[in-house]
Amino acid sequence: MYRPNSATVALMCRANIPLAPESRHTLTHDTNKLTERMDSPLHHELTLALGLARQAALVSRTVLSEFFLTQQKSQVDSVTKSDFSPVTVADFAIQALLAGTLSQEFPNDALVGEESADELRENPQLLQQVAAVLKVAQGGWEARDENHVCDVIDLCKGEEKKRRTWVFDPIDGTKTFLKGKQYAINIALLEEGEGEGSREEVMSVVACPLLDWTLGTPGEIGEVINDASVDKSGKGAVVYCVKGHGVFVEPLFNKTADDKPRRIPRHAEQVKTVGGLKSVTCWQSLDSGVDTVHERVAEKLGMGFPGSDLLGWVNRWVCLALGLANTTVWVYKKRERKAKIWDHAGAMLLFREAGGKITDVDGKEIDLSEGRLLDKNFGFLAAPEGIHGVVLEAVQEAMRERGEEQKAAGGLN
Repeated sequence: MYRPNSATVALMCRANIPLAPESRHTLTHDTNKLTERMDSPLHHELTLALGLARQAALVSRTVLSEFFLTQQKSQVDSVTKSDFSPVTVADFAIQALLAGTLSQEFPNDALVGEESADELRENPQLLQQVAAVLKVAQGGWEARDENHVCDVIDLCKGEEKKRRTWVFDPIDGTKTFLKGKQYAINIALLEEGEGEGSREEVMSVVACPLLDWTLGTPGEIGEVINDASVDKSGKGAVVYCVKGHGVFVEPLFNKTADDKPRRIPRHAEQVKTVGGLKSVTCWQSLDSGVDTVHERVAEKLGMGFPGSDLLGWVNRWVCLALGLANTTVWVYKKRERKAKIWDHAGAMLLFREAGGKITDVDGKEIDLSEGRLLDKNFGFLAAPEGIHGVVLEAVQEAMRERGEEQKAAGGLN
């Protein structure tokens, strides 16, 4: 297993990155007992996905620690996904690990992931880096050769419709990942729904390597977090659910006998008035959202704003599931903007299992049937189910007011 040397350790400590775990990334007896008690036909899938999440998280930490060994801290902000940055290596390596394992175990299932292997085939050096990093996932899927790595990554185009579809985001929160701040690894399973061509979330496993797994425990329910809220213990968190069986959280790494899987209560069901609303949003980077609408909605509801402030969507869904927040609103600047399925599928189910309701800002159910993009939806609105309608009215009123203001000022964007 990978062990950072002394120079890497020093750099990681200065950057507030907990060290890579010492313990094996396999399921403990308590977790195995829990997945069995769920009495779900997805017991095998959940067990496999939990193990994969730990392997993927270890790959991500290895890449990040090597990056801080070879780069100056001041250079981190300038690295982008278009070059040989660690986020590129981590994205490809984790997608290969997930796709290789899942295609081997479930050959009749479809796969949808963010990356294609085109860049790898054009850059042999990058491909060699990815293949080398994959060796960290000991005991997991192993590529026959570098071409095999490319082939499994390209299985994730989601071009065929099948009864079951695995969706994953290897690194959600690429900008924060590069800074040693919050990021997540999303693994979701979808199955055919009741309507023709529909798909529904049935299982979710999300690894948050830098999130404190004890957040959301009784007595801390009012706490807010942001991307710099990094777990100093090095344990991280893995949050998971099977539809109809509730949400659970446990340490991602270095789990002890005392660290039992913790069931998250259906906290959103207890919120009956707007006075109980708690926000999570992305206030630090509003490249795609409309800041005036988000602020106005909070004002109309008397809700503190911004509340928890997280860049990655998957981290926001986890924040909602854990009870650190129970409401999020996202209105895109343009109707043409569509969400990507891997940023939301599965992770949304975590909040639904905690008593939340999710629609788009037009009040329509989120439609996961259209492949890689959520073409039939505009924006997102998640809130406690009992007062979702009240929040929706505030959102739509704020959108109308903004439209009228823009029209009076000389036209819509």
